[in-house]
Amino acid sequence: MFENLQDKLDRAFKVLKGQGSITEINVAETVKEIRKALLDADVNYKTAKTFTDDIKEKALGQHVLTAISPGQLLTKIVNDELAALMGGTVAELNVSANPTIILIAGLNGAGKTTLSGKLANFLKTQKNKNPLLVACDIYRPAAIDQLQVLGGQINVPVFVNLESKDPIAIAKEGIAQAKANGNNIVIIDTAGRLAIDEAMMNEIAAVKAATNPHEILFVVDAMTGQDAVNTAKAFNDRLDFTGVVLTKLDGDTRGGAALSIKSVVNKPIKFVGTGEKMEALDVFYPDRMASRILGMGDVISLVERAQQQFDEKEAAELQKKIRKNKFDFNDFLAQIQQIKKMGNMKDLMGMIPGVSKAIKDVDIDDNAFKPIEAIIRSMTPYERENPDVINQNRRMRIAKGAGSDLVEVNKLIKQFDDMRKVMKQFSNPAAAAKMMANMPKAPFGKR
Repeated sequence: MFENLQDKLDRAFKVLKGQGSITEINVAETVKEIRKALLDADVNYKTAKTFTDDIKEKALGQHVLTAISPGQLLTKIVNDELAALMGGTVAELNVSANPTIILIAGLNGAGKTTLSGKLANFLKTQKNKNPLLVACDIYRPAAIDQLQVLGGQINVPVFVNLESKDPIAIAKEGIAQAKANGNNIVIIDTAGRLAIDEAMMNEIAAVKAATNPHEILFVVDAMTGQDAVNTAKAFNDRLDFTGVVLTKLDGDTRGGAALSIKSVVNKPIKFVGTGEKMEALDVFYPDRMASRILGMGDVISLVERAQQQFDEKEAAELQKKIRKNKFDFNDFLAQIQQIKKMGNMKDLMGMIPGVSKAIKDVDIDDNAFKPIEAIIRSMTPYERENPDVINQNRRMRIAKGAGSDLVEVNKLIKQFDDMRKVMKQFSNPAAAAKMMANMPKAPFGKR
């Protein structure tokens, strides 16, 4: 996502590289390149023009400090304006009512049913809510089955009425069941529809009128670009939705929808889907997304994802084991599982400042951990708990069982041993301080 836009913005900023000051000429040239980059990313033309006019006006009104280059100053201005363009501040989901009713709407194939499951999982695990999913897509074959499967995966109940062909009645029955069973969130999954299909648009308007939802989320496939923005406008005219969810943001998308949608419909992006897993749903932070577009990473989101997989009790036990040098292959395997739950590997690495540009042309396979897992699972329980007993014969057997070769097994065990030594040193504050004191000093010359 946004890789092409990032490259083009980099080239635009290079116009100012080495310039001693901001002038009307060099800013005009840079702004022209930024506008071209936005249009290539499928951003709405009016949005791109207004955006770049604002940048030019703000840049020419700034005095460049001696400590900051014109390029750095313009990057800061663009970063702030990008964040403002996408909404400025995070838009929280309103879940204060009991029950809170959330209506899901959008086109066919946008990912509404999957989003319904992800949202239920998010509200259950992150907000400590008790959601109920309501299956109101009576048209798409297997839509109800899909919602039931997703509900089973995340242990969330699903209300289904296979006898009824009236989505309005089903939605009302689902809300009644939620009230009876103490569910404080009702997520209504509706059928996909085209904005030009008057009968279907009337139907969802009727569902809205009958259920009086607290939130109406318009789900849109980010890969459809500018078409997504036009569709959002048509749906908003009929539903007056409260927020947007951009799905498939991990795909080969140019980013135009994310950058245009707020300015066109004046409704915030509340969530983004970043993968197929039920955990792959992120609250949308405009300032963090702006930083990522400019290649500056997003460390806060990376830490938050890690904390979602973090268990305080497990961490304390793990720390004790590290101190006693008892960290074993079972612990290593558990850490791998937690990392995998955090999401797409390339997406995670792109959150580290400076890394996104370095890996933009690198294909990072999400199955990269599989050979390591296969080697560890090929060990006996005794070997996993006691890594030091793994001699040459055992290594040969492990390699054969994992479908790997001896070189790979030796390499993994060597890396594991090195990691244990470092972890042991840093678990002891005195030893860590001594280790840091003995590190080579950087040669600082006179200025």
